[in-house]
Amino acid sequence: MTVPCVRVSTSEGEAVRSALASRDLLDREREITVEDGSLYIPVIDAEAVPEQHDVVAYDAPVRETQTAPAELLGFEPSYERLGDIVILDEDDEERARRIADAIVDSDLRASTVVNRASKVKGELRVREWDVLVGESTETVHREYGYEFALDIAAVYFSPRLATERHRVIEQVAAGERALDMFAGVGPFAVPMAGRGAEVVGCDLNATAVTYLRENARRNGVADRVTAIEGDVRGLTDEYADWTDRLVMNLPHSADEFLDTAVTLAGEECVLHYYDIQHEDDPFGPGERAIREAAEPDYEVTVETERIVRSYAPHEYNVCLDVRLTAR
Repeated sequence: MTVPCVRVSTSEGEAVRSALASRDLLDREREITVEDGSLYIPVIDAEAVPEQHDVVAYDAPVRETQTAPAELLGFEPSYERLGDIVILDEDDEERARRIADAIVDSDLRASTVVNRASKVKGELRVREWDVLVGESTETVHREYGYEFALDIAAVYFSPRLATERHRVIEQVAAGERALDMFAGVGPFAVPMAGRGAEVVGCDLNATAVTYLRENARRNGVADRVTAIEGDVRGLTDEYADWTDRLVMNLPHSADEFLDTAVTLAGEECVLHYYDIQHEDDPFGPGERAIREAAEPDYEVTVETERIVRSYAPHEYNVCLDVRLTAR
């Protein structure tokens, strides 16, 4: 099976390997291989590799000495990765501790292991964590070539939505004016700016906005990102009729902000509206709410209805891509 590898001469191999390791890009589950005078260094994210390096597909063998947590536990544990943090969701504290210890003793790359201690709660959508290994809940997450610094104890971030975010970002064209109404640390806003859009990101969480500014600088798009702390409803004077693209990723209560979205929308605007609804009618409530807010001033065209993921029994997290065209 081929995987992305950086191909370098053997004389440059150690320097390049060290540079990739410093950026947490090494695929430690695969062996570094020498062939025909070149060194093939497996990486976990080809798009995040600096442009000066040659990335190729190569059949790098799996490390024979790799020890997985399941081998130590006797069962396959469930966990998520967010940068160098491993996230568990275990109700049994003793089981969580066993898994954390196995992760430490395995070859899995992690500096911190946490267990969810609460649901997402409050106006800022954060949760509590039991830190089982390590001290810091701050990390750098890499996604489709972008880096996002964040503290999981202070901001909301879901790595599970990476594919959905990428789907939306791929639709963005250079020169657009985009506004993320609930921007967090910038997983929509920063890549949209990377596509050449002028982006405004707004969030109530002051810590998230600080990270948003840092992440814009980290990814070289600070000149195209305006980060604003506060309620997005306060932007209706300055940004009325301004926006070509709106992201509304607040699925439990986005409908409460539709009047604001319509005020912010320009002559033509694509709205990415996220919702959580019952499986019997996952898209109908969102579409009806959008039409009620936008018509008759705008023609409303639903371009995409997408189930993002299962949220709870019989409930889906969904997205509607909706085009608003002024009449």
